[in-house]
Amino acid sequence: MIIGVLALQGAVAEHIRSIELAGASGIAVKRVEQLAEIDGLIIPGGESTTIGKLMRKYGFVDAIRDYSKQGNPIFGTCAGLIVLAERLEGSEEPHLGLMDMTVARNAFGRQRESFETDLDVKGIDTPLRAVFIRAPLIKEVGEEVDVLSMYKGEIVTAKQGNLLASSYHPELTDDYRLHELFIRMAQERGQTHVGR
Repeated sequence: MIIGVLALQGAVAEHIRSIELAGASGIAVKRVEQLAEIDGLIIPGGESTTIGKLMRKYGFVDAIRDYSKQGNPIFGTCAGLIVLAERLEGSEEPHLGLMDMTVARNAFGRQRESFETDLDVKGIDTPLRAVFIRAPLIKEVGEEVDVLSMYKGEIVTAKQGNLLASSYHPELTDDYRLHELFIRMAQERGQTHVGR
């Protein structure tokens, strides 16, 4: 399994480390053509507006939408979750508009309100260590979306078909089980779809 990390901005090296700890190969994706070489794509944390602008500049918006339409798995963490969302609170236009959810940016406040906690996540047997940094929140989801975890009554991990999203940074801890869950999604996709 080769998992790509969109390398326009954000914690690329940390995601690649987690992917490799979880037993797959990780590569930095800097060109649209590389999407044809990978079994799954991670959109990392960073600054969602900047990521959105760079995706448009380098032709990634339509390419990633097509990649998703083909059933390939995509995992958005923190800013990546914002990039995946169909609806953003306030006046900001959605970026990819792929996942049926409404997201609030910086819902936990600014940098100084960053924190770590243990989360119960559906599909992972013991609590997962999660790092929240200027984290967004999933305010509401559509019927097709499976809520995987909550924090203080708010949705922080969700899955919709081939799409996975977390409000937090799973790559900033040594707990790589959310990456393992994503790799399993890519393996299941590979079993039902021979050849990329």
